[in-house]
Amino acid sequence: MASQSKTGSVYDFTVKDARGNDVDLSTYKGKVLLIVNVASQCGLTNSNYTELSQLYEKYKNQGLEILAFPCNQFGGQEPGNNEQILETACTRFKAEFPIFDKVEVNGDNAAPLYKHLKSSKGGLFGDSIKWNFSKFLVDKEGNVVDRYAPTTSPLSIEKDVKKLLGIA
Repeated sequence: MASQSKTGSVYDFTVKDARGNDVDLSTYKGKVLLIVNVASQCGLTNSNYTELSQLYEKYKNQGLEILAFPCNQFGGQEPGNNEQILETACTRFKAEFPIFDKVEVNGDNAAPLYKHLKSSKGGLFGDSIKWNFSKFLVDKEGNVVDRYAPTTSPLSIEKDVKKLLGIA
């Protein structure tokens, strides 16, 4: 039996939340997902967390879920432990979306989910994640449909989110 190198969907992955519990991503079936690698001390932190929260607030009841994966691979801007990361995200920025365990997104030790995201949407950006707050948009079937640069503001992709949610 030939093993397939590419899995079909983000639902095939299990990740750990910030408290170390396994989360099977298939629990998000039927939702539109925005998957973001986050950092607490980046120049983009303020605007991204603020706008991600606004986007989440607006569309969480209509099927949007934002999955935030802390990563310390860019300028060492996520040095804290999970508790400190949650403190930044949830207390300082009032993020209500789930924050997961710290991962690597590039290199040999990249989280399997990130290997999948990058192989689904390499192209223009090349495979590697360039910086904090790279964003992947996933449709209700678990397919990666779009990838945005770190400097792309969350609110600027609202129309793409609405399209996937089926909101005119």
